[in-house]
Amino acid sequence: MEAGGGPLLPDSVLYEIFLYLDHVDVLAAALVCQQWRAVARDEFLWKELFYRYYRVAREVPRHPAAVSWYDEFQRLYDTIPCVEVQALKEHNDQVLHLSFSHSGCLFASCSKDCTVKIWSNELDISLQHSSNMRPYNWSYTQFSQFNSDDSLLLVSGVFVGPHNSSSGEIAVISMENFTLLSRVRNKPYDVFGCWLNETNLISGNLHRIGRITSCSVLWLNNAFQGIESENVNVVKRLFKIQNLNASTIRTVMVADCSRYDCPDLLLDYEEQHAASSTCPVFDLGSDSEEEEAKPKPPPEPAVQDLPGDGGVTAEDGLQQFFDDIMEGRVRPAMTETELETKVAELFVRNRTKPPELSLLPTDSSSKTKYLIFTTGCLTYSPHQIGIKRILPHQMTTAGPVLGEERRSDEFFDSLDHVIDIHGHIIGMGLSPDHRYLYVNSRAWPRDCVISDPMQPPPIAEEIDLHVFDLKTMKEVKRALRAHRAYTPNEECFFIFLDVSRDFVASGAEDRHGYIWDRHYNICLAKLQHDNVVNSVAFSPVEQELLLTASDDTTIKVWRSPRAVRAQQARRPRPRKLLFSWLMNQKS
Repeated sequence: MEAGGGPLLPDSVLYEIFLYLDHVDVLAAALVCQQWRAVARDEFLWKELFYRYYRVAREVPRHPAAVSWYDEFQRLYDTIPCVEVQALKEHNDQVLHLSFSHSGCLFASCSKDCTVKIWSNELDISLQHSSNMRPYNWSYTQFSQFNSDDSLLLVSGVFVGPHNSSSGEIAVISMENFTLLSRVRNKPYDVFGCWLNETNLISGNLHRIGRITSCSVLWLNNAFQGIESENVNVVKRLFKIQNLNASTIRTVMVADCSRYDCPDLLLDYEEQHAASSTCPVFDLGSDSEEEEAKPKPPPEPAVQDLPGDGGVTAEDGLQQFFDDIMEGRVRPAMTETELETKVAELFVRNRTKPPELSLLPTDSSSKTKYLIFTTGCLTYSPHQIGIKRILPHQMTTAGPVLGEERRSDEFFDSLDHVIDIHGHIIGMGLSPDHRYLYVNSRAWPRDCVISDPMQPPPIAEEIDLHVFDLKTMKEVKRALRAHRAYTPNEECFFIFLDVSRDFVASGAEDRHGYIWDRHYNICLAKLQHDNVVNSVAFSPVEQELLLTASDDTTIKVWRSPRAVRAQQARRPRPRKLLFSWLMNQKS
């Protein structure tokens, strides 16, 4: 200030000087005087600091719910759950999965020690119950999910059968008294299983047809099988889907279409301003901007008619195919594997129920749900996402069973939509509003050709996190990157991710958990462990609380800096601390 009280520098000069400072120095400068404070809170200044510090692309607009650039900078700086506040070490082997109850009051953990543990989520998290599944011949527990009213817990694990064969099994546990209500066989075990509604869950079964051909059957099961009347159906077949080239259906989950019109966050920037805009489509096997701008062709049914066959039946087509082989009209270099795949395609062509005419719900009040799962068509490693609509009449075990409502020629169900990832899928998660599907994958080499389904292409160490809009069935945004994995195809395992209102988190094999901002597409935090991070879970009622589970046998609890300050303020302090500043000065 001058002696007369006027400023020595005009605001415009101060603004230019402050542009050379980082955010910490700008905040410190704001304490000098009122003029400096006013300039230090300038919106244009904080906009520049925001883009520079967080390295956000300039074309990305501010979060639609933000009121100022200063507040938005503070939100990303102060609300990320990146401060470790507790380490839970009650498991004595690798911790594989975490899941919260919908109320956020409880969470469950699964482990290679073959227990599922229930934890109470209070100021200090504590163990409430532990169930050992070894008495039921389980090898380990791998996945859990609370039903919608938190009264039941689905627990999925690996079951050791006769002659040490491995399969899967699902157990249902009551949250009222932690009793085991029912057990359901689940094959293969990495179907995991999921809830369809409060009392019905989905499991899988696998039937081998040939060396590389099989059939996956998805079942709807009543959670109370052990206590229902014998006159009431407790199981019903939902879908029967053919698998080619050693592929199988895995990792099932259910998306509720009724939430699509009220999303927590729209990820398409233009759609934030105009709901009628069209999302961009990206070819996952392309690195070219021009190619990515091209619209994708409409999805084809999972089983296609062969060209040039007209209305030939499956039996006639199969006979014609064999005649062509005998008379040399097909190339002689066909391997046994290729022959099996060709025969399976011919057999299934006229034995498949056609897909639904319209996959998208017709109104916002629709009760339709999507069954989402990983699958494939080229090799055994999961490289496609299959989507099948579940209609309201299919959401109960009442009614016809074992496919009695089908015509005789509708032996298999076709998929309503298929998303090709061009890589090995190692994780999936839904946003809380079920509008967006997040997918962890490890990419195949560009333009690779798969000649043997038992020899999939090598997979990248970098994990790509793709985002799909389930309302438009298109990919939005660029794939997120930061996390890594190192295991080859035959040893590759699932890495669970989780999505909150504003953030998405994932584990990784590089001994870290990661957090990204969903709107800005930037990595905000790396969370340290001593081994592979298998699973992450946000509290559904408090996204500033995150759990991570690792092969180092620990579950770590992370809170945001803001939540830590609030938590410390609520804790009673010992009386001697009130005078600690005075004692320090005297010494």
